[in-house]
Amino acid sequence: MNDKRMKSYKRALTIAGSDPSGGAGIQADLKTFSACGCFGTSAIVAIVDENTVGVTGVHPVPVEFVTGQIRSVLDDIGTDAVKIGMLHSSELIRAVWRTLAPYAIRNIVLDPVMVATSGDALLQEEAVSTLRDELIPHARIITPNIPEAELLLGRKIDRQEELPDAARALSCDGRVSVFLKAGHLHDDELIDIFYNAETDHVLPLRSKRLETVNTHGTGCTLSSALAAFLAHGLSLDEAAVQAKEYIAGAIAAGADYRIGHGHGPVHHFYRFWK
Repeated sequence: MNDKRMKSYKRALTIAGSDPSGGAGIQADLKTFSACGCFGTSAIVAIVDENTVGVTGVHPVPVEFVTGQIRSVLDDIGTDAVKIGMLHSSELIRAVWRTLAPYAIRNIVLDPVMVATSGDALLQEEAVSTLRDELIPHARIITPNIPEAELLLGRKIDRQEELPDAARALSCDGRVSVFLKAGHLHDDELIDIFYNAETDHVLPLRSKRLETVNTHGTGCTLSSALAAFLAHGLSLDEAAVQAKEYIAGAIAAGADYRIGHGHGPVHHFYRFWK
């Protein structure tokens, strides 16, 4: 068949851990890519023994095997965006960036995963500074929640009014855009803050706070949605708005379901089936 007549998918690569319960990690990322119109590929960095109740263990994939997966995908299929999730060690963080750097991928969305929804630690303590100093400056967007932002900044964030300044402080002197999630605050209205470093503009993203235990994988899902919308060519602000709308809808649609005995998943395919 004539290659000129062949169509192409928008492509998104996730580099993250595997969640056997299907609500977070690689599994959530691939579901989100599909729901947002992208062909998803993956590089698995760790096999995580977890479910909706908690994390039992993390089995790292050898670093050279992680970098091999990344190269295999990029050399053959390529990508329009990369989402990076859980990277548990300094060695892995450095290796992932060394592998990605030659491909000059603009749309890198980094979710600085440090703690699971259940409260279990997912990042080695010494790796926090490596993530902050050696990988975050190369991302186009980072998507911390408040506990993650506090770890990266070394200070507490207690009030909604502090979020714009905190987002700017996380931006590596205005080089990295920041989607700062407000879910850990307790205001009636949920107002995430998107700091667009490329326009030096703060965009409040409002939604109604929904009381539900089904929040497993919300951070993975949001960051993957951002990557997917950037892969489609949306601007930073447009991608942030669309990602916020998608995750808010997925949380609302999944609130009435029971999957597991702890923090259940969001409904990734709520736009397609109930």
